[in-house]
Amino acid sequence: MARRAFLVLEDGSIYPGYSFGAQEDTYGEVVFNTGMTGYQEALTDPSYAGQLVVLTYPLVGNYGINHNDNESIRVQVAGFVVREHCLTPSNGSNDTTLHQFLAAQGTPGIYGVDTRAITRRLRSYGVMRGVISLDSPEEVRSRWSSIPRYNDVDYVQTVTTNGPYHWKANREVEAEPRYRILVNDYGVKNNILRVLSDRGCEVITVPAAATAEEVLEQKPDGVLLSPGPGDPALLDYAVDTVSKLLGKVPIMGICLGHQVVARALGAGTFKLKFGHRGANHPVKDLATGRVYITAQNHGYAVDANTLPRGLEVSHVNLNDGTVEGLVHLEMPIMTIQYHSEASPGPRDNEYLFDRFLAMVGAQDKMVGGQNEKKGASSLLEGSTPKRAQ
Repeated sequence: MARRAFLVLEDGSIYPGYSFGAQEDTYGEVVFNTGMTGYQEALTDPSYAGQLVVLTYPLVGNYGINHNDNESIRVQVAGFVVREHCLTPSNGSNDTTLHQFLAAQGTPGIYGVDTRAITRRLRSYGVMRGVISLDSPEEVRSRWSSIPRYNDVDYVQTVTTNGPYHWKANREVEAEPRYRILVNDYGVKNNILRVLSDRGCEVITVPAAATAEEVLEQKPDGVLLSPGPGDPALLDYAVDTVSKLLGKVPIMGICLGHQVVARALGAGTFKLKFGHRGANHPVKDLATGRVYITAQNHGYAVDANTLPRGLEVSHVNLNDGTVEGLVHLEMPIMTIQYHSEASPGPRDNEYLFDRFLAMVGAQDKMVGGQNEKKGASSLLEGSTPKRAQ
């Protein structure tokens, strides 16, 4: 028989439901995701560390869990909130149920709650702390003083790799890699590594706290700064590393990596009211005028009013006008706020990896200072750069 549970928000609102997954209490920042699929990818996305994720789609778990679809080595969310979860999934590649997956990973969930009401509340008042509790809601009230606020914790340190490693490609490795790309792991998703590897790159991942000297020792052709969780204002060590890499190697920043690049160049960031999370966010590429539907997962944004000279907006969110991408006019730097590697979700944004590798290739061809170095903006033309065959 299902055990009674409660989701309690710090504003005092209470949502009764039933426990599934691990039978224990948990806490975190409560956020909502509007995707209709991709619950497994969301669960294993390191960018969700420290958060209780509410899915707006009402039926979850109907295609089960396939361990090949994990985006990291474990469940990363602090807790999972759904309207209904399926105990009998129908999928030929299904390995286990959502409930069994969460229980095995020690992650609590709650179902039977009014997820639409929770989402409406967060949209009205903004994200806030919450507790999934097996105790009465009254018992939770005494805990708020001991529960840290989301923007007080450096969650990157809880998800980054402990040491450098090579990504092992699921393909026959070419004798000579196209480029060596170093990925700074703020909470990298496996699909970023897959996409780079599939484009013929040797991919090396290093910890978030790696210094500029340690990065350059690897002799990378390009550096990718990964997505990740938390407030970029807490990442001075990452900002310091990136500031020392500027102009020395082509850089691409994704999501949190985008924000770190902006801070390294002197721009500011701010917290969004309820963030962008889902697979249906429209973004306009200002270089081509084309609008893309994108997958997103972030609660902070770059302040367009603080951009320094030479750094320009390349992509904008058509829902709220926030910055979704940056390009530098003089240095080989490009960034995006959304997930070009999203899977499942719209895959037409993978062209941005091709832009990055075209930028890497352009830098690689410059010999002895005979050519003037060009910023990433020179590559953002109407046509999409083609992959090398």
